[in-house]
Amino acid sequence: MELDILTNEQDKINFAPKNIFEEIIQNIRTICKTVKYSVPLDRGFGVDAIFLDKPTPKACAMLQAEIISAIREYEPRCKVKKVTIEENLDGKLNIKLRIEI
Repeated sequence: MELDILTNEQDKINFAPKNIFEEIIQNIRTICKTVKYSVPLDRGFGVDAIFLDKPTPKACAMLQAEIISAIREYEPRCKVKKVTIEENLDGKLNIKLRIEI
């Protein structure tokens, strides 16, 4: 099964996902929104912020690599098929993922 996931600031945490698909999607959103080294008992969890202050094309490439690597490590129940990063008018990056569960 392939799913498209869009991470944005309005995503709310669901503490009781209805099924494994909702759980995986929530885990992926959490991975993408967590800055590496910010989780006290697992400093490697999340995405490294080394892409900050880089030119947008370079930042997008670095972020894509970080996301793929982090999802491989922390959510092995899915496979990342495609990562698309779009910059909005405010300069924020929106991440769209295509995964296979």
